[in-house]
Amino acid sequence: MTDIILTTLNARYIHSAFGLRYLKANMGELEPLCSIVEFTIHQRPIDIAEQLLNQQAKVIGFGVYIWNVEEITKTISIIKRVSPEVIIVVGGPEVSYEQQQQEVCQLSDYVIAGGADMSFRELCQQLLNGKRPVDKFVPQLPVNLTELKFPYYLYTDEDVAHRIIYVEASRGCPFKCEFCLSALDKTAWPFDLDEFLGKIETLYNRGVRHFKFVDRTFNLKIDSSIRILEFFLARMDDELFLHFELIPDHLPERLKEVIVRFPPHSLQFEIGVQTFNPDTQGLISRKQDESKTEQNLRWIREHTNAHIHADLIIGLPGENVNSFASGFNRLVKLDPHEIQVGILKRLRGSPLIRHVDNFQLRFNDSPPYNILSNNVIDFSVMQNLSRFARYWDMVMNSGRFKYSRALILAEDPFKRFMSLSEWLYATTGQTHKISLSRLFDLLHDCLIQVLGVEADVAKAALLKDYRESGLKGIPVFDPSYTIDRLIINKASKRRQQRH
Repeated sequence: MTDIILTTLNARYIHSAFGLRYLKANMGELEPLCSIVEFTIHQRPIDIAEQLLNQQAKVIGFGVYIWNVEEITKTISIIKRVSPEVIIVVGGPEVSYEQQQQEVCQLSDYVIAGGADMSFRELCQQLLNGKRPVDKFVPQLPVNLTELKFPYYLYTDEDVAHRIIYVEASRGCPFKCEFCLSALDKTAWPFDLDEFLGKIETLYNRGVRHFKFVDRTFNLKIDSSIRILEFFLARMDDELFLHFELIPDHLPERLKEVIVRFPPHSLQFEIGVQTFNPDTQGLISRKQDESKTEQNLRWIREHTNAHIHADLIIGLPGENVNSFASGFNRLVKLDPHEIQVGILKRLRGSPLIRHVDNFQLRFNDSPPYNILSNNVIDFSVMQNLSRFARYWDMVMNSGRFKYSRALILAEDPFKRFMSLSEWLYATTGQTHKISLSRLFDLLHDCLIQVLGVEADVAKAALLKDYRESGLKGIPVFDPSYTIDRLIINKASKRRQQRH
């Protein structure tokens, strides 16, 4: 019997709701009465509402995030229209602050602020015993990590086979970067490492090979970092893949000695550079040694097999276009495998709000609450930068244009890619749904017409990328490729016939 449903809408099917599994694992005697049901943001709210109501649960708890709040609001509205007796509880980062202003909170019966590991269980105990708390807004109960039950046994065989498995060796963050909700944490708290690694070994023995650590600062405590890495090195195989978020300026030699032992395609580091502007760093309470950050990124790139995913943010207070361009070019020179160009967002509750007036920060009222303009970047330019970020992800982060990359980014990467971005938008009017074959043709024309690359050079580089991309169509930019491919195919068939 299901009295309680825990649910959320993931961005994609391959994501698994880590927070919901923690809630269920810590429901105590209510755990058998609780089930997890996951959806994606691509499903219709009316269909989600129908599936949830078919289970006839008394309580439905929603995990609400910046990417799913609109769809969850619509879903709850439908549920309350047809089954007002069902008790709706919402929690998660998106509803932990500014609750009075949000429709999703108004529609719900109860709202839990902050971590709900213990609060949700206590609330459900009262509700199932027929007691309805008067206060709609439920405060966060303190959580002692030593008393928290690990949720890893709740990953199903389907999760293991088809989804990303999230794990955490610690919670919280000691840093105070004001654009991030982790700025509200007092410090980082580690789980018992022996117990944690025991759970990880169980997952490994069940077949998990892709572990995504959600720790904000994996390399904060070097002894723990090394022990975790050594654990995986002892179990290394061709399928193992690990994702960690690193502090960019903290990479002592003894940690380096372990990292270099990982083989290709087994390690990914997410490194939040965010900005190279020291004045902006000071404004947002971000402590970062730029020189060490550069040294560490360069060392990882040149001496290890780790895949580097580095982050930069557009729109931070005090950073104009020239400053961002300088930092962007600086990062490109360090050659990370991916650069995630993010647009500043106003996360509810983050201390960034204190800069709104002084820097004229204007944010979208709708999710994802992206910045629209500030005192040094107007709306039109911010829109150009947003398209720059989208096209960068489409072209450079795709990994499909490694031979053309140097031609696109020569001399002044920001200026040249901005020229490409502006031309792409003027030509297509699109930032999404551009097919790969069309993108090749567009880049060919842009390289020659806008970026001044010689036609033969542009074609040669794009053909190499085209052949490795897996595309089977005929590139419009080089019709002769059809003849070459026919000759190769005929020769291949003759060889097969001889053998």
